[in-house]
Parts: sequence; structure tokens; C-alpha cells
Amino acid sequence: MKKIYIIPFLLIFLFANCEKVIDVDVPSIEPKLIIDATFEVLFDETPVTANTTVKLTLSADYFEDEIPTVTNAEVTLRNLSDNSIINFSDVNLDGNYKPVNSFIPADNVEYELTIIHDNETYRGKATKVKSTPFTNVIQGDKTLFSGKETELKVDFKDDVDQENYYLFGFTENIFLTIEDRFFNGTDYNFSYFYQEDQIEVPTTVTLKMSGISKEYYTYFRVLVDQSGQSGGGPFQSVPSSLLGNMINNTNEANFPLGYFHISETDTFTINLVEKK
Repeated sequence: MKKIYIIPFLLIFLFANCEKVIDVDVPSIEPKLIIDATFEVLFDETPVTANTTVKLTLSADYFEDEIPTVTNAEVTLRNLSDNSIINFSDVNLDGNYKPVNSFIPADNVEYELTIIHDNETYRGKATKVKSTPFTNVIQGDKTLFSGKETELKVDFKDDVDQENYYLFGFTENIFLTIEDRFFNGTDYNFSYFYQEDQIEVPTTVTLKMSGISKEYYTYFRVLVDQSGQSGGGPFQSVPSSLLGNMINNTNEANFPLGYFHISETDTFTINLVEKK
């Protein structure tokens, strides 16, 4: 009986002494400017309002816990149809730059965003992309694999006159992109299922539906694939050098990360209840 206990002890001893700590030296890279300038025009509200915040941060090393904010930049927006200038400021010194005066992006107008940071100038252009409002959003009673998912049934009517791309935002920083290739001009509906570890019902959730360009659709799909659906949203950190539409006009090699986009956006708030 003694041998039965001695052999495992010797094996444990040998494995314990074979363990070796390996330090991985991850190279540090020069921080890059991250530009999150996704404007949302809430066109189905009365009066129409807009979220027009330019969020500026710096990329950080892989093992860093905090994302550095940029509070010393100069941010302006030019209306290219009349050359008027909209000035932005970071009043709270939190990296969120907002228009000094109230501003609603107009239809069929191209805007140029300019950011000056560390003596380098970054520029990008965008025109508001049209969208359509939600027709309805209700809670369904279907589930998937665990039987504990919460179903949201989403309905909207697609515009037949143009090729449409949509970005849906769900509570808890969950995103979904859709193109209308197979349902152009129809009343379209789909179901989204919250997993039980994503929300706890009863609760209230808010959905967003934004019209986006084909270029932003492609960019965002890659971004979400790399960043995942958690941690504060896909712009919380950018894991690789994914180029957007902002250009460094001073030093092309020091390219920024992020995107400038203007979307028509609709929102829908719904109270979710526990299943009976």
C-alpha cells in the first residue's frame, strides 16, 4: 500500500521541479491617436437632436489597464458647402469634445473633421447617411440552446430606392451589422437573443438603428471581430492597426486609428419581463 502513495508523490515532486517561469517581453509601441467620431442624428424625435461627440484617446500597450485620454487637442468641423466652422471643446477634460454651440448635421452636406494634436493635423470627411425608423420592437418567447435566452423581435421597413447598410446597437455594448442585399424594400424582421449572462430581467433596454455607409459597414465588422462585444464597446481599444477614414496630413506614417461617420439613428426603449 505504501508504494501506491509514494509514486504519485514522486511524480508531483518531479513535475513541480520542472516548472519554469517564462517572462514574455512584449515590445512597446508609440501610442497612436484613436478617433471615435460617430455622429448620431436622432431624426425620428421631435425636435430632432444629435449626438456629435468626438472622443479622443491614445492606443496603449497590450497589458495596460487604462486607455489614456487626449485633452489637449484642437477639434473643428467645416461645412464644405458654405465653409462655416463648428468649434468643439473638451469642457470636462475627459477626452470628449462637443460642439460649443448646438449643431445638427444637415442632409446632403459633406463635413470635414480636423483634429490638431501634438503639432500634427488629422482630417477626414463624412456625409450623413439616411436611415429608417423602427416599425416595432417586442419581447418574444422563443429561446436558443439553454432555454434561458431573452428574445427581442425587431421590425423595420427598408428603403427600396437605395442600397442600405445598418448598424444596430443593443444595451450592454452589443452590436450587429446588416445589409439589405436580400430584403431590399421589404418589411424586414429578425430576432436577437440576449444570453442570460448579458442581462438580468426584468430590466429596460434601449436599441439603436443607424444608417451607415458601405465603407463603415466593412470597417465596423472587422473592428467588432477583433475587439469583441464587451469592454466598453469596440472603440474602447483597437487591437491592431485598423485604418479608418481619418488621415494624418502632417506625417502620413503616423496614421490615426478610428473613424469619422455621420448616421441617421432611431432608438427604441422596451421593458423586458421575466418569462412565466
